Amino acid sequence: MSVLFDVPKPNDSSASGLYADPRWRLVERILLSVPFQKSANLHGLLSYLAEHAIQGKADALTERQIGITVFSKPPGYSPAEDSAVRVHVRQLRLRLHEYFAQEGRNEALRVEIPKGSYVLEFHDAQPNASPAPALQPTPEAAKPRTGRVREVLFWVAVGAAVVCAIGWYRAAKPPAHLGAPWPLSAVIQPDRQTRVVVSDSSLMLRRLGQHETTLDEYLQPDYRRSMIPAHLPENFAGLLDYISGSQLTSFADLTTVSTLLKVAGPLGTQLVFTSARDLDRRDLEQGNYVFVGSPTSNPWVTLFADKLNFQVVEESVGGRVHFRNRNPLPGEQQEYEGLVRTGSTGEDYATISLLPGQMGQGNVMILQGLRQDGTEALSAMLADASDRARLEEAVQRSPGTPSPYFEALVRSQTVTGAPVSVAIVAVRRIQP
Repeated sequence: MSVLFDVPKPNDSSASGLYADPRWRLVERILLSVPFQKSANLHGLLSYLAEHAIQGKADALTERQIGITVFSKPPGYSPAEDSAVRVHVRQLRLRLHEYFAQEGRNEALRVEIPKGSYVLEFHDAQPNASPAPALQPTPEAAKPRTGRVREVLFWVAVGAAVVCAIGWYRAAKPPAHLGAPWPLSAVIQPDRQTRVVVSDSSLMLRRLGQHETTLDEYLQPDYRRSMIPAHLPENFAGLLDYISGSQLTSFADLTTVSTLLKVAGPLGTQLVFTSARDLDRRDLEQGNYVFVGSPTSNPWVTLFADKLNFQVVEESVGGRVHFRNRNPLPGEQQEYEGLVRTGSTGEDYATISLLPGQMGQGNVMILQGLRQDGTEALSAMLADASDRARLEEAVQRSPGTPSPYFEALVRSQTVTGAPVSVAIVAVRRIQP
């Protein structure tokens, strides 16, 4: 494995003895493990928390201080409105659990972050426990009672047989839920984590400068602040600064998240939810992904645009938006235009796409609507067994070389923003 991040040394130059501390050595091994080589944010967060915990400075750890030091938040930011630290600490707990369940299962030390705290706790993997004293039989209990002993042994044997029979039956009987239903079974799996990337509503600020957003621009550290024009009234500028700095998403995305958790059932524990702004390019090297939103709210989907037949086109920032049919088949339109604005009544369009991951590791599902109404309609379709069956039938009937990957254009009828029906308009197979 090639090392993507170096293990940082503590900031306090006077604490050179810390390098030999077995707790810091453990942290170094964790930072060099696969789960932590995929995320610079978690890499820096664990280093910072470990340094403070080992040097006895845990009392100085606050959410605000972590946000400023680790995530480069402005000094005046509000942790109550920006949950970046809390989100990453939850992810850090999961990554630590993953490390000790796999690469670090033989470590002599363990480290964890108790819920409600930002302080690392180190403890032995197998603490020594004093053996319980053996129970000494009382003189009366020591006296053999042959008949009673035989009766007890008989019923013990019967009970053991019953327990074994029940265990065999349960093992032989297939479980009621083997996994997520198609097509979510391609991205929600028991042996692989799925990251659900929701849209970033702060991108609405691009309308202020009438500037189209590329993924490269979006990934620049100062991008969100660059969208706010200079020389604005103080109150207005403060509002825009709050919007740009907060992790906001849409109601349609929340509906989709709820649907995924419901349909995944027991596999819901494999889902990790992330804002588009917290994703890193290295994260895409492996694992399954579900991207929610179109390029105007989730720029990450542009990485897969060249593989899709139905592409979202926005003629001007905040203006007319439609799906362009790159290669129309007989009976299809070249363009599919939906609602004029979110929350209105009429037809809207969305696409659901299943593709292979960029590095050939894992699969990617994209749920994008022209408006939020279309995205919400997709979540309603995935939640309904009969709608999923119709989608599967349409994919199987579609022309082209058989492939597990596809994209489908879906039309929804909405009443004041609420989808009341969905229909599959067109399907394309995607070749890996």
